[in-house]
Amino acid sequence: MTGFTPTEIKNIDAAIPVKCRNSWANHSIKSFQTADELETRFINHVETTLARSMYNCDDLAAYQALSNSLRDKLILQWNKTQQFYTIKESKRLYYLSLEFLMGRALDNAMINLDIKDLCNKSIDELGFNLEDIIEVEPDAGLGNGGLGRLAACFVDSLATGNYPGWGYGLRYNYGIFAQKIINGYQVESPDYWLKFGNPWEIPRLEIQIPVDFYGSVNTVIDSKTGKEKKQWSGCERVLAIAYDFPVPGFRTNNVNNLRLWSSQPTTEFDFQKFNEGDYDDSVSEQQKAESITAVLYPNDNFYQGKELRLKQQYFWVAASLHDIVRRFLKTSKKWSEFPDQVAIQLNDTHPTLAVVELQRILVDIEGLEWNEAWDIVTRTFSYTNHTVMQEALEKWPVDLLGNLLPRHLEIIYDINLFFLQNVEKQFPSDRALLSRVSIVEESNPKNLRMAYLAIIGSHKVNGVAELHSELIRTTIFKDFVKIYGEQKFTNVTNGVTFRRWLKQANPKLSSLITKKLGSDDFLTAPVLLKKLEAFIDDKEFLQEWDNVKLENKKRLALLIKKLTNVDVNPHNLFDVQVKRIHEYKRQQMNIFGIIWRYLQIKSTPVDKRNKWLPKVCIIGGKAAPGYYAAKKIIKLVNSVGDVINNDPEIGDLLKVVFIPDYNVSKAEVICPASDISEHISTAGTEASGTSNMKFVLNGGLILGTVDGANVEITREVGEDNIFLFGNLAEDVEDLRYDHQLGRIEIPDALKLVFTELEKGTFGNFDEYRSLVDSIRVHGDYYLVADDFESFIEAQSTIDKEFLNRDGWIKKSVLCVANMGFFSSDRCIEEYSENIWNIEPVSEQV
Repeated sequence: MTGFTPTEIKNIDAAIPVKCRNSWANHSIKSFQTADELETRFINHVETTLARSMYNCDDLAAYQALSNSLRDKLILQWNKTQQFYTIKESKRLYYLSLEFLMGRALDNAMINLDIKDLCNKSIDELGFNLEDIIEVEPDAGLGNGGLGRLAACFVDSLATGNYPGWGYGLRYNYGIFAQKIINGYQVESPDYWLKFGNPWEIPRLEIQIPVDFYGSVNTVIDSKTGKEKKQWSGCERVLAIAYDFPVPGFRTNNVNNLRLWSSQPTTEFDFQKFNEGDYDDSVSEQQKAESITAVLYPNDNFYQGKELRLKQQYFWVAASLHDIVRRFLKTSKKWSEFPDQVAIQLNDTHPTLAVVELQRILVDIEGLEWNEAWDIVTRTFSYTNHTVMQEALEKWPVDLLGNLLPRHLEIIYDINLFFLQNVEKQFPSDRALLSRVSIVEESNPKNLRMAYLAIIGSHKVNGVAELHSELIRTTIFKDFVKIYGEQKFTNVTNGVTFRRWLKQANPKLSSLITKKLGSDDFLTAPVLLKKLEAFIDDKEFLQEWDNVKLENKKRLALLIKKLTNVDVNPHNLFDVQVKRIHEYKRQQMNIFGIIWRYLQIKSTPVDKRNKWLPKVCIIGGKAAPGYYAAKKIIKLVNSVGDVINNDPEIGDLLKVVFIPDYNVSKAEVICPASDISEHISTAGTEASGTSNMKFVLNGGLILGTVDGANVEITREVGEDNIFLFGNLAEDVEDLRYDHQLGRIEIPDALKLVFTELEKGTFGNFDEYRSLVDSIRVHGDYYLVADDFESFIEAQSTIDKEFLNRDGWIKKSVLCVANMGFFSSDRCIEEYSENIWNIEPVSEQV
C-alpha cells in the first residue's frame, strides 16, 4: 500500500484555511436553464474547447460540444453530491466490476437530467439534428455482455435512488472487439472507442497510485510494536491513473461516480537506452505497463494471457482499495468502524483479490492482528455469483499467482488454513469435506478456487434469480451452506433501468404509456405500470399500441437493410435471439429449428404454403475469439440465411438475419421491435438473464425454457403470456447420464435437419460436423435433442397465437403492465437493505 500516509492526509486537510473552504462552498457557476443559455454554452465549447468555428462545426464537433455542455452541468452537481456525502459521513457502497457496459452517454444524460426537449430545441435552432448527433457517439464497449450491462444499470439506479455509491472498473483503451462478418465468419477487429476522445470522462491525472507486481516477501521487525511482520517488495511498478465518469440520477440532483483506472508506466521510457540507439527496448517498459488496460479480457488459453488478465484484476482492485482506504482515513474513524462506513460488492469473482489485498493492508501496513483484520474484511465484502456451471467458476494456477503476487499467495494459504481448521472443528470426522471446500484445489497443477475465496471472505453471497440462488445453494455451494447455514446465502433477482430500456430505447411506447396513465412516474415507480391492465379492452389504445410496435419494427428493418442488405417485411413476425454466442444459450437449436421450418415450407405444395406464418428470424451476438464452437454457430446462421433469403420459392415466408457487432445501442433498436424473443438456455445453466426483461418491458413475448429469471417473469406476467418449453433443471443430470449410456434417441425432426446439413445444402458439411457430432456422438451436453421437438411445438403455438391480433396485443400489454418487479431500482433497494446496510441521502444536494 503506497501513497499518502494517514498523517499526511490529515495534515493536508488541516492546511486548508476555513475561509477558503467557505468560499468554495458558496461558489457556483450558472448552469443553463433555457434554450438560449444552452446554445451560448454550446457555441462557447465549439469555439474554445474544440477551437473551431460554427462555420466548420460538423456532427462530431456538435456531439462533443453538446456533451461538454451537459458535462458542465453534471460536474457542478457531482461536486455538490460528493461534498454532501462527506459532510454527512454516509456509509458508501463501492461496486467492483471488471465490466461496465455503459453504452452511449449523451442520450442517457439528457433523459436523466430531464432536458431532452430543451436540447432538441437548441440543437434544431443551431441547424443540427439531435438524432444524428446521438448516432455519432460510439458505444463505450467496456464489457462482454450481461455482467457489464447489469453493472451499468446498477450505477444508474444507485444515483437515481440517492444512494452514496461508486463504481470501480478499468478504462480499457480497446473495448470488446468490433465484430465483422466476412463470408459468414466472425472476424474480430479493434474497437478503439477513444479514437476521438471521450467528453464524458474527467481525467484525474493528479491521482497516480503505484501498484506493484512480482518481487519477494521478507520478515522484518515493526519499529513501532517490536513484532515481526511481513514486508512485500515488488520489482515491477505501474501507475493507476483515475478517470471519472459522472453518473446522473433521474430527476434528482444526485450525481454519483464511476471511476475507471488506466495503467501508465512510472517513467515514460529509458532515456539511456534511447541515447544508445536501442529505441525499441527504451519504450518496452512503457508498453508493458500500458498493456494492462489496453484491451478488455485477453484470451486466457495460454500462460501470458492468463498472467495479463490476473494483472488486470490485481491492478484494478489494488488501486480501488487504495482510493477507498484513503477516503476512509480522512474521517479519522477507527479501523473497527470501517465496515460501518464502507460496503464493497464483488460483481462475480473477478475482484476477489480485493479480499486478500484488504487483509494485507490491515495486517502488513496498519499492524492489526489477523483475527481483528479478518473480521473487518468479512463484514465489508459481499459477493454476487453469476453462474451455476462449475466449469465457469474462476480458478488461478498457484504458481502463476505466487510469482505475480507472492505475499497474496501467502495470505490466501493462511486464510484457507484458518478456515479449514474451523471446518474441522465443526465436522471432525468429515475429511472429504475439507478437500471439497478448500480454496486450494489439489489438482495438477494446483489451482486457487476464487469463488470459494469470495464466499469465505464475504458476509453475504447472493444469486441473481430465485432458481439460480436455489441451485447454487443445493449444488455448487451446498458444502458452504452446510458450514455457514442458510442465512449467508440470499437472492436478489436482477433488474434493468426503465429509463434507458423503456424511455430511451422506446420513446414512442413510453409516450403512449405516459399519455394513458397521466404521468411518467412509472419510470421511478414501476408498479404503476399495473394500471395498464385497466385499458386491456380499450380498442383505440390497443390499436395505438400495435402502431407503436409496427413503427419500431420498421426502424429495425431499416437497420437490418443498412447492416446486411436484407429486406425484411415489418408486418411479419419478428423472432429475435440476441446475446453472447454460447452453446449453453443454444443458438444452435434455434438455427436447427429454422432449418426444419425451411424444409417443411419447401415440402408444402405451393398453393398451400400460405398456411405458414411469415417470419423474420433475427440472431445476433459475439463469440469469444477462441471459442471454436460458437464461431461455427455464427457461420451456420449466415450460411443458412444466404440460402433461405435467396430462395425464390420462399420469398417473405422466412427470412434469416444475423446482425453484426451487437452492442447496447443496437439492442436499443432491437428490443422494442421484437414480437418474440428467444431465451432458450438449457435449464439450470442461465443464472438470470436481463435481456429477457428488456424484451418483455418493450412489449415482446418470450419463448423460453424454465431457466433463470424466466421463472419469475412467468409468475409476474402469467403463464398465458409466455411460451415455455423443454425439460426442467432437476431432470438435466439424469438426461445427461442417459445420453452417456446411449439411451436417448435423436428425434426424427432433428435427424431431418442433420441429413440436410450432410447433403451440403448449406455449404460444406465439414464446417458444421462438430456441431452435429456434439449431439450425435459426444453426449449432447446441452440437451438440444431432448428439447428440440418441444421447441418446434412451442413455435407452432406462437404462429397460431400471433394470427389472433387482438389477443396478441393484449398479451403484449399485460406483459408490460406486470414488469414492475424487474427494475434495477428494486434490486438496489434490496441490496441496500439486506446486504450493504446503506441508506439513501434523501436531502437534495
